[in-house]
Amino acid sequence: MSVTTAQSAESVQEVLPISGMSCANCALSIERNVRKLEGVLQAQVNLPRERLLVVYDPRLVDQAAIVERVRKAGYDVPTPAADESLEDAESKARKAEIAAQWRRVLIGALFAVPLFLLSMGRDLGILGAWAHQDWVNFLLWALATPVQFYVGGAYYVGAYRALRGGVPNMDVLVALGTSVAYFYSLAVTVLLITPAAADLHALNAHHVYFETAAVIIVLVALGKLLELRAKGQTGQAIRALIGLRAKTARVERHGAQADIPIEEVRVGDVVIVRESERIPVDGVVIEGVTSVDQSMLTGESLPVVRTVGDEVIGGTLNKQGMIKLRATRVGRETALAQIIKLVETAQGSRAAVQRLVDQVSAVFVPAVIGIAALTFVLWTASGASFAAALLRVVAVLVIACPCAMGLATPTAITVGVGKGAALGVLFKHSAALEQLRKMDAFVLDKTGTLTRGAPAVTDVLLSPTWGGTRQEALLLAASAERGSQHPLGEALVRAAEAEGVALRPPRAFESFVGQGVRAQVDAHSVLVGSEAFLRAQGVALNGLEGEAARLQAAAKTVLWLAADGAAIALIGAADTLKDGAAEAVAALRALGKQVIMLTGDNESTARAIAAQAGIQRVVADVLPAQKAEAIKALQAEGLRVAMVGDGVNDAPALAQADIGIAIGTGTDVAIESADVTLMRGDLRVLPQALRLSQLTMRTIRQNLLWAFGYNVALIPVAAGALAILPNAPEALVQLNPMLAALAMAFSSLSVVGNSLRLRGRQL
Repeated sequence: MSVTTAQSAESVQEVLPISGMSCANCALSIERNVRKLEGVLQAQVNLPRERLLVVYDPRLVDQAAIVERVRKAGYDVPTPAADESLEDAESKARKAEIAAQWRRVLIGALFAVPLFLLSMGRDLGILGAWAHQDWVNFLLWALATPVQFYVGGAYYVGAYRALRGGVPNMDVLVALGTSVAYFYSLAVTVLLITPAAADLHALNAHHVYFETAAVIIVLVALGKLLELRAKGQTGQAIRALIGLRAKTARVERHGAQADIPIEEVRVGDVVIVRESERIPVDGVVIEGVTSVDQSMLTGESLPVVRTVGDEVIGGTLNKQGMIKLRATRVGRETALAQIIKLVETAQGSRAAVQRLVDQVSAVFVPAVIGIAALTFVLWTASGASFAAALLRVVAVLVIACPCAMGLATPTAITVGVGKGAALGVLFKHSAALEQLRKMDAFVLDKTGTLTRGAPAVTDVLLSPTWGGTRQEALLLAASAERGSQHPLGEALVRAAEAEGVALRPPRAFESFVGQGVRAQVDAHSVLVGSEAFLRAQGVALNGLEGEAARLQAAAKTVLWLAADGAAIALIGAADTLKDGAAEAVAALRALGKQVIMLTGDNESTARAIAAQAGIQRVVADVLPAQKAEAIKALQAEGLRVAMVGDGVNDAPALAQADIGIAIGTGTDVAIESADVTLMRGDLRVLPQALRLSQLTMRTIRQNLLWAFGYNVALIPVAAGALAILPNAPEALVQLNPMLAALAMAFSSLSVVGNSLRLRGRQL
């Protein structure tokens, strides 16, 4: 029935699907009712996603009690059948809700269209004298009644539940407004066949407004239908992630292979993944080589090669070759499950700007009812007919629907968080998405963030007294280092293999800790290590000391290569910048942000890397325990600081920063240690995340401006305030309630549509 995760030793967090909500006040009603339960610590509704995020103490309350409270408040919690998942049940419930709304719209139109044509034809005088006979009103009543109580029945039920829950919502306004028009018209219809008919004609109160009530209900129902369909699109990103989950896995047990449900896979199982299949669980490759498409999880467009010993992520696509893997994380522990949990939680969390909307929504409907009552009193006091005053009341009630206000913030947050997930940027909560744009400085850790985190060969300088080539030097050095586990030795081997050098097996290998190695490669006695190591071995340096000093000045580690008693080459190695790091720094600076490097490396090494990246400000020689203090010092300067690190060693600094951004692959540590997680190491997604934050908040401001502006501007128009202006158009002085219903539906759709524009924006 829900997505459940452990929150702490004392509390449980669940996400429950909700159906039957119509506006922001529905969400407030559910939250207030659920919070009244003893043991509920937190309850937040995501209106566009129709989800309830609830945190509770299982010792005091359980899921059944929470569901019962939601249903008592007048809403439903879709329950999956024994053979279906929660997502299937939720999808079925949403499809059923859309189908039911379609049915109401079609049946409503079947009665409302002839009712409208008949009423307008009579008013325009094109149907002849028969249309003005009293019995025609009964025909209009017969056409209006199915619309009022079948199509509009949902609004009566919703209004009753909302009033019972203490939070009047959109249903109250629609039910009240259309009921006023319907029951007034019914009273006139009955009175016109009694002696009171003469008084009605004398007061010019004999007109009926059945078509007004019916058309309003159909237009509101149509708007709700379009809104349901549009809101469904806001959750596309999370549904795409959910769609990545495999339903079965081929497991090898006791020498036999079998396809089993994904729920039955256990840690340690050997899982076989064939070409073009989705990898079902997280694991380590134990056999085979393949390329894996991780784009839906990390945003990385190019497939990555995975071979024995490499980790693979469940939900990614095996593009080429069969592999066997040993399952390391299954079920809710997989990276994909954690990503889905994180995105759902972030989409359901409440942005700070939403608090103002919630406060306004809580008092909005009672205020509108008060305005409608005041409108009626003022117009009747001014001498207007009862019918004219009544129409203005209906227009005020209908046009003031708070749907647009309730959808303004959560639709934008939902789309923004989903778009971030598609890019490989995971926001832990909506506040991170909201606040990222406000950061003044982005502090970047060096090793593993700006740089690759592993040394690479950058230079091979040959002695002028040696007649060999670069490839021959790499052959000797890398062959000698094949037996070494040192990072610099591994860098040498990688460099040689990258240039197609066929390495030789070393003989008589010796390692001198902290100094170098000695080995026999073919017929040559080879030494690889520091200058001091070669001097101690009595090797002639052949005048390479000056070149060594130049490499060291460039913050590179120098390996000396000697063969047969003489130095023949210098090999420079350094931790190199990641692809796109300099581009990302330039993009951040172009967006007006200060970029600072924070590292434990020495000043010269740090400045050399910073110069390559285009970073001007460097804080170096900082121990891991001191990084949080360095962030505090920057904050003391008045800077709002975003810290970008690996999510483990930099955890204190990530926690101290205003926004912590972890470079990770979706593991528990990376996700939990920061406000934002970049699923891949490409820093170019960082300015994209910043622009996404800016665009999302701009969209929220546009939505709120439209929603509040719409109500502030049109409620007075509906009340007839423009009558005080000379030569004001009659259509605005006496706003037709049907036009009010159309405008109300358009306001909600405009807000949802504006939020959906985020999906197509280029970052």
